[in-house]
Amino acid sequence: MPDITQQLTVQNLFNIHNEKLQLTWVAGQQGGKRLVVPEEILTNPSKEGNDNEEISVMDQIKPDVLPGKSLVGYLNLIHPHQIQVMGEMELNYIGGLRDISREDAIRQLFKHQPACIIVSEGRTVPVFLKRKCNENSTPLFSSAVSSIKLTDTLHYYLANLFADVITMHGVFMEVNAIGVLITGPSGIGKSELALELITRGQRLVADDAPSFSRIAPDIINGTCPAALQDFLEVRGLGVINVRELFGDSAIKLNKYLRLIVRLEPMEKGKLLKIDRLDGSYQVVRLLDVDVPEITIPVAPGRNLAVLVECAARSHMLRISGYNAAVEFSERQRLLVEQSEKK
Repeated sequence: MPDITQQLTVQNLFNIHNEKLQLTWVAGQQGGKRLVVPEEILTNPSKEGNDNEEISVMDQIKPDVLPGKSLVGYLNLIHPHQIQVMGEMELNYIGGLRDISREDAIRQLFKHQPACIIVSEGRTVPVFLKRKCNENSTPLFSSAVSSIKLTDTLHYYLANLFADVITMHGVFMEVNAIGVLITGPSGIGKSELALELITRGQRLVADDAPSFSRIAPDIINGTCPAALQDFLEVRGLGVINVRELFGDSAIKLNKYLRLIVRLEPMEKGKLLKIDRLDGSYQVVRLLDVDVPEITIPVAPGRNLAVLVECAARSHMLRISGYNAAVEFSERQRLLVEQSEKK
């Protein structure tokens, strides 16, 4: 669940996006302190809390928003959004209603207390809408940008801002174009492996404490905390600045997590349990998303950088539908059948 302390006012939203989205503040300037709040806080108070805790959470966000509203979308009077976008179709619909029906629709719109309203596509803002926004202290913006771009941009920004976030121990890298988290016990050699991968052309996202957030139902985005950006700790060398040593191309600001590689000390008992065909390929649950994980035994003389690169390539083949173990088994089956026929 997102942090309740992560708050975004309409004024801040305007300051951040007014140039990119060509926003003009038309009416309702007195409502700049209204909050845009994470959907989970509105609709899903903590299951661990009691009724009193639920009330206390809701008290923190009243009266700016009402429960049950999503973040941003086209005008919807039945399932309202906190940011209501009105383009040509929505304005034509409102304008085509009879006077009484139009008043009912506008009353319904402001009953849900939207955080703000945006009139898109360079459409002229109706006088009645300006008046109502001033009366209800509801910020009203106009924009020359299309409704689709407005909703996509704001939804992406808000989804990232309010995403579920966790911090994990390990080194997060881009290996062969996919995000790979290298994890394992302290001292196993994660940083040394990362340094070897960097010299082979792979890129560092974060060392030691990468942050992961779910920005879509099946997408986890990995980033680096600002304090750790560009740095890698290597035992014996201390802290090194990867960007200064290897250039900007050795750093990646963020990457979607696609694979976890776990380094484990090589023990005979564990080795015997590893499937000789499929290896140690399994799926772990992270932020309610299934993420593939591969365990690589560590021992002197093993070229871990090559193994990690191969693991990344093999995973990409699995995604495309190819599985070497399945092909190998099928080939052996066919050879056995041919041998029996002879």
